[in-house]
Amino acid sequence: EGYGFPIGGVAAVSYPEGVISPGGIGYDINCGIRFLKSTLTFEETKGQCGNLSHSLFKEIPSGVGKGGKIKLGTAEMDKVLQNGAEWVLEQGYADKQDLKNIESGGRLREVDVSCVSDHAKKRGRDQLGTLGAGNHFVEVDTVEEILDKQWAEKFGLFQNQAGVLVHTGSRGLGHQVATDYIKIMVAALEKHKLNLPDRELACAPFDSEEGKNYFSAMAGAANFAWANRQMLTWHIRNVWKKIFGDEKLSLLYDVAHNIAKIEEYENKKLIVHRKGATRAFPGQPVIIPGTMGTSSYILVGAEKAMVESFGSVCHGAGRTMSRTKAGKQVNPKELKQQLEEKGIIVNAGSLRGLAEEAPLAYKDVDDVVNIVEMAGLAKKVARLKPLVVIKG
Repeated sequence: EGYGFPIGGVAAVSYPEGVISPGGIGYDINCGIRFLKSTLTFEETKGQCGNLSHSLFKEIPSGVGKGGKIKLGTAEMDKVLQNGAEWVLEQGYADKQDLKNIESGGRLREVDVSCVSDHAKKRGRDQLGTLGAGNHFVEVDTVEEILDKQWAEKFGLFQNQAGVLVHTGSRGLGHQVATDYIKIMVAALEKHKLNLPDRELACAPFDSEEGKNYFSAMAGAANFAWANRQMLTWHIRNVWKKIFGDEKLSLLYDVAHNIAKIEEYENKKLIVHRKGATRAFPGQPVIIPGTMGTSSYILVGAEKAMVESFGSVCHGAGRTMSRTKAGKQVNPKELKQQLEEKGIIVNAGSLRGLAEEAPLAYKDVDDVVNIVEMAGLAKKVARLKPLVVIKG
């Protein structure tokens, strides 16, 4: 399911003569996930879970269309689109080390800010450092099990370690970029003599005006998403510091799962579309979240992924039930209570949104991750268990 490509779709197209398709990337450009690791254990944090839940929910703006504390003027917005997480570092809201642990350093360089519409910029101007709704979350976890000691050591992970997962994207700005360019590309199909089985697959030759402009705008939206997750990290670190003093939260890795990148395979440059698919290069941390009631996993990319799947794996457990169906079937108050009985504190802006994201609406993440490992695309390193969940 999904607009254009199915979620979990990966397509590699010849560069520069191939096409680029917004439906092959999705509306939430650079929706992605990061894991922040602490030096504390579950035992040292469990007594503060209620405090963490309350403080994080208060500090982090969440929900549909919800704005944050930062209001960007036109010039500043253009700098964010141009520089991504680097802009956040320049403002003093990030550590230098963070950028080394983000895919592409938290910045794509192929940006022309004039390709992002004023409407898209307007939608994003107060959304930096915000969570949004849907399947986006901030989650305090504990490392429940180490599955590969060697890689865990390299990644700085240990048994019972506390940490934080952050999952969000480019908010209204990215959605508007996709909306704008799907219209532009549908209008240009005849011009480029493209006959498609479905208009959701609207695309344009990469080196056409429409193709180049979309790639530039998408890169800007991707940078906005990296800046957004970096600002959220600043909020989370503030809360962590207030509760735990000088204990640090360091970034293990931040990886995108709705994006197009120019990559090289077998000495050939390709336009790799990933939609609901995570980059999994050899040796790279790969983060696959489950649901708010189940495990999430940290894996490491394997060589075979470069041959079999253009360095990609799935981006999560995947849904088995639509949001509408889950919303009707699940009683959110009962769900909240069930999760709390399992020791998971949930704070959500919308009870309906909570029901839509119920664990029963998703596949079993253990099965999904086992298949990824059996296929040789990535290797399991650690399993995480949720303690506190913040939803929009």
